[in-house]
Amino acid sequence: MTGVKPDRPSWMARLLDFERDGDVFRAPQPAAGPGTRLFGGLIAAQSLAAAGATVAPDKHPQSLHLYFVRGGEYGVDVELNVVRTRDGRSFDTRQVTAVQHGKTILEMIASFHRPEAGADWHPTPPAGIEFEAAVPKTPDLGFAGRFEMRVTPDDDSPFAVPPFWIRTKARIDDSPLVQACALTFMSDFGPVPVARPPGVPVDAGSGYAASLDHAVWFHRPFLPHEWHRYEVRSLNNSDSRGLVVGAMYDGAGSLVASTTQEALWRF
Repeated sequence: MTGVKPDRPSWMARLLDFERDGDVFRAPQPAAGPGTRLFGGLIAAQSLAAAGATVAPDKHPQSLHLYFVRGGEYGVDVELNVVRTRDGRSFDTRQVTAVQHGKTILEMIASFHRPEAGADWHPTPPAGIEFEAAVPKTPDLGFAGRFEMRVTPDDDSPFAVPPFWIRTKARIDDSPLVQACALTFMSDFGPVPVARPPGVPVDAGSGYAASLDHAVWFHRPFLPHEWHRYEVRSLNNSDSRGLVVGAMYDGAGSLVASTTQEALWRF
């Protein structure tokens, strides 16, 4: 299901190595991780991989839209149930329900598109933070040891607050699906801190925060082991929810992906 199968699959490919019975997949989870809840980017990446395993390999992830229904648990397998909503000439649509302990923890709709010729344009990217001005950091994030990150010099939070630069320490398998899953994984770093209400400090004791929903649009090829800049800006805070929009650029300034996320913030 991961396209090219190297002799030594990457850590990302191993996280996407599932048992399969038709369109039902069983995804083992790491025995432990930071905090008590599964990292949302992990279960999102696994859900996209399950969906992608049911489409033709020449159709690549186009977008995903998901809801985090309840927190997942480390050390317990997740069942991924895929529904083949539509198979078309250019686009396939899939619905994925992730279940743990018999309860739904995530619902996803994902679309896959066969690449085709067309316009290739996006606005000039924002100034963001220059790579040379960013400083190395290992934040208190799930699987942070798998990545290198460079943040703004004034980011003294336990997390990583965008804009920042990020890449995987090791190469990821040469598969558009696995690489899109890696991008999905990485896109969940950063939105929650940006979604916090103005004036609220970025620290673990500032309140209860949780991702509610998340979306990714895949625009251009993504090489996880190369440096990318992740920009995230706030759009709204109301009703204990914060909405943000993000963009991931490669080193040349090309827009690789766009994201949105809404997070719950309670005090």
